[in-house]
Amino acid sequence: MSDTLELVIITGMSGAGKTVAVQSFEDLGYYCIDNMPPSLLPTFWELMKESGKITKIALVIDLRTREFFHELAHVIQAMDNTQFITTKILFLEASDQALVSRYKETRRNHPLAIAGRTLAGIQKERHMLKDIRSRAQLIVDTTDLKPRQLREQIMAEFAEEDFEPFHIEILSFGFKHGLPIDSDIVMDVRFLPNPFYIEELKNLTGCDKEVYDYVMKQPETQTFYRKFINLVEYCLPGYKKEGKTSVTIAIGCTGGQHRSVALAERIGSHLINEDYTVKISHRDAKIRKS
Repeated sequence: MSDTLELVIITGMSGAGKTVAVQSFEDLGYYCIDNMPPSLLPTFWELMKESGKITKIALVIDLRTREFFHELAHVIQAMDNTQFITTKILFLEASDQALVSRYKETRRNHPLAIAGRTLAGIQKERHMLKDIRSRAQLIVDTTDLKPRQLREQIMAEFAEEDFEPFHIEILSFGFKHGLPIDSDIVMDVRFLPNPFYIEELKNLTGCDKEVYDYVMKQPETQTFYRKFINLVEYCLPGYKKEGKTSVTIAIGCTGGQHRSVALAERIGSHLINEDYTVKISHRDAKIRKS
């Protein structure tokens, strides 16, 4: 366990992007909690310290807890005086015009303008938050930022040097057992020669060398693989650019035992060699064919 525990408090103007921020911290491996009353922070932190299992926590604290919000500065100051915790405040803000526009788009009421003008609520909130803003280690103005750009700023500031948020899941499956509903790319390879009809290969899987070699030596497989891997390599940078943190590529054959398994292994190995973070799994490989 690290000797120092890390706490990031996400706060700022309502509508400035705190939801995107906390999702980014989840992708970075932080334990995230939304809308905790500041008065509970010391007790919560002591529990985390004693457990020793969680060392990075991100909390969203905003004016939904306005009955307790005035306590936040005092709580942070008290926690900063301890030796086992480092506290950072991330403050998100945007221009009045941008915030008014966002509230009009979502048709939601500002928390401080339930029965009044949105602009008045924004201005009141800005005044209430000025003290905590002055304590923030990082202030991000999201007026002209897209959600993807905000994520990138948070990743750049808080990610560890060796952290790679983008990863690829390669999944083999059998169509007879149903489509994997969480896939981004699905490829049907049932047009390739099927090892199932070769007696000595029938009860093996694409992870076995005999089946793998049989599938890969077929001219149809060689042509397909070249075309498909070129497509995948073209698409992946685009997914990363648009802010996706993961892509699931599902390769399916009839039962998910032979062709799809062999190709998932080859595609996954190729992408690993291209320095992508890849996990290969075979959903149906151990289901015996009938």
